[in-house]
This record gives sequence, structure tokens and C-alpha cells, in this order.
Amino acid sequence: MQLSYSEEDRAFRAEVRAFVEANLPADLARRGRQDYHPRREDQARWAAILAEKGWSVPHWPVAYGGPGWTGVQRFIFEDEMRSAYAPTMDRIGPELVAPVLYTFGSEEQRQTWLPGIRTGQTFWAQGFSEPGSGSDLSSLRTRAVRDGDQYVVTGQKTWTTEGHHADMIFMLVRTDMDCKPQAGISALLIDLDSPGITRRPIWTIDEGLTVNEFFFDDVRVPIDNLVGQEGAGWTYAKFLLGNERTASAEVPHTRRDIAQLRDIARIERKNGKPLLEDAVFRAKLARIEIDTMALETAVLRALTSDAHDGGAIASLVKVRGSELRQRVADLADEALGDRGLAVCLAPDAEHRMFDDGLVPQVPDHGIGIAAKAMFRRATTIYGGANEIQRTLIAKTVLEL
Repeated sequence: MQLSYSEEDRAFRAEVRAFVEANLPADLARRGRQDYHPRREDQARWAAILAEKGWSVPHWPVAYGGPGWTGVQRFIFEDEMRSAYAPTMDRIGPELVAPVLYTFGSEEQRQTWLPGIRTGQTFWAQGFSEPGSGSDLSSLRTRAVRDGDQYVVTGQKTWTTEGHHADMIFMLVRTDMDCKPQAGISALLIDLDSPGITRRPIWTIDEGLTVNEFFFDDVRVPIDNLVGQEGAGWTYAKFLLGNERTASAEVPHTRRDIAQLRDIARIERKNGKPLLEDAVFRAKLARIEIDTMALETAVLRALTSDAHDGGAIASLVKVRGSELRQRVADLADEALGDRGLAVCLAPDAEHRMFDDGLVPQVPDHGIGIAAKAMFRRATTIYGGANEIQRTLIAKTVLEL
């Protein structure tokens, strides 16, 4: 196991950094610094730039258009993207749906959908959660009834991340009601322009639009859009969620947030001195930095290990990573003092959502901090609630 970067890794980091410095548009980086919810046009624009270089899908196999990088190289690439404030890429299609398609999908499905995902032209949503079926995903009730060469889909999905941007949805449906719950689930690819689909935004506490709900009223889906085998959707869902939970560690993003927090603490004052000189604050910051370094080591260990315990590792790093994202966001909000109580939202760098006379004015380094802290309450819920992950760890690692 390698826990340090090799000369080749350091050379690769320098190559990535030079490329980003030369090719990242200034307006995209400026909006990235505010950490607002990403715009589809920004994501698509940056994906096209990376695709021309061959870097838009860093974890894909070479056979499907990926660069063939090692796990450590993928980590370095993500680290440099976050440090440069490049747009956060669409994760649903490239990181979650595509691996399912090139692992379990038909050749026709690969040829139809992978190119658009790779170039950022087609955006996807993930249709898993339903009202009453979140962590207990096997209880989902959306049905797909076979009618000739089509399925007829009826039901509802909710908390659908970035669904307002999506062209397609990778969706779990129930195709068999007469077997145990997990065995009756299948996976369908559904065009979101199909008749019978209604999508509605869910505005979250930070007044940002990230999640949505979808209603399906007798939506007809070609049988060719079934992924793999009917009734095997639970297997594909576990595969997808393993990828999502590993990605949820988000060490590069947390490291960038720590750097931003340090900048805030250099500017903000306490007792006439920079907050960064305050012993209590420094202790809190040091604890977060140490825990992030430990998580980075765990992630690198997983990326360089030959052990086949990906499910347990995914749950472990998801729990620690999601909690760290909350802690650093909360400390940044605390660093702003009273101004951290203001609802300081910024959908992008040009449109600041201040209510004149009602909301205290906040300096540039404070824009979006409160919104981020509020939004991060979801990190320990999405991708499988941390309480569920701890149960999985107890069973698979501790054998309880």
C-alpha cells in the first residue's frame, strides 16, 4: 500500500494544474469561488473543454473514453479541480449512471448514451427515493407494467438531485409485486420529455434549487430501455450507491473549504486581532484539518488497495466525509460572528440575493457561507443516511 505521492504522481499534478490554469475560463472560476449551486451551462461548458483533452470522465475505462488513470491520479485530478474553483461537474451521469451502463447495460445502450455523458451534452437524474422510501429503498412503489414492447410507468420520485437540469433519468421501478421486495425491482432509462411526466422543484432551506420531485402518469418506456435483466435492479442500485458513497468522502472539496475558512479567519477580527490567532478557534480548525488528513489517508489506502471490501470502505468514508463537510461549513459560518446569522445567499457571483434594509450587508468573503452551512445538513442523509451506514459497518466489518 502506497500512502505517499510518487514522482510520477507529482509530475501528473503539475500537468493538471498547468492545464487548468491555461484553460479554465475566468468567469467559471469566479462563480466557483462562491460555491453556488452549479448552472447546467457552466457544467456543460467545462465538460466540453475537458472532453477535448480526454479528461471529462477520469474514472472511466479507456475502452469507453476514459483516460485510464490510477485511483491516485483521479484523486489528484479532483483535488486540483477543487483548488482551482472549477465548476463541480455533473456527477449523476458520469460517476453514477455511466458505470452501471458500461458494466451491466447493452451494447446499444452504451453506444447511445455514453458519448453524450462524456461530452456533457446529456444530463441525467437518479430516480431512487420516493415519499416513504428513502433509506428503506426496497419499499419503493413506483410500478412498471409490461405492455407489449413497452413498460407503462406510474408513481412518484422525490429528492431527485439536479433533476431540473436532466434530460434522462435512471430509475428504479417495481416490475414484480409477488416476490420479496428486492427481487421485484428493475432499472429503466426514461426520457424526461416523455408524455405523462411532471417535474416540480423543491426549494431547500438555503433557497437554492438542487432537488426536485417527479410524477409519472402512465409513462410509456421502450423495452430496450431496461438495464440488464428484469428484477435485477436491486443489484445495480447497490453497485451505483457504492460509487456514490465513496465519492461522498469529497476530501478535495473539504480541503478547499478549509483553505477558504483560513482566508476568512485571516480577515475576521476578534479582540482586535485576526480570528486565526485566537487559540480556541485554532484548536477547532486544527481538529478539522487533522481529521481531513486522516480521511485522505483512508481514501488513498482504498484507492491503492487490492482488497475487495469496497462496500465497507464506501460506508466508512461516506460517514466521515459527510460529517467533515458539515463541520467545516459550520465553523466558517461561526467565523463570521453575528453576520453568520444572516441568510447570505448568492446564486452566482453577479446576482447577490440581499433584501435591502432587512438583511445585514456581508463582505465578499462571507457571501454564501450561511447558505452552504444550511445546505450541508443534507450530506449525512443523501446517498444513504449515516445511521444506515453505521448499521452496514456493524454488520460487515464488526460482524455484529
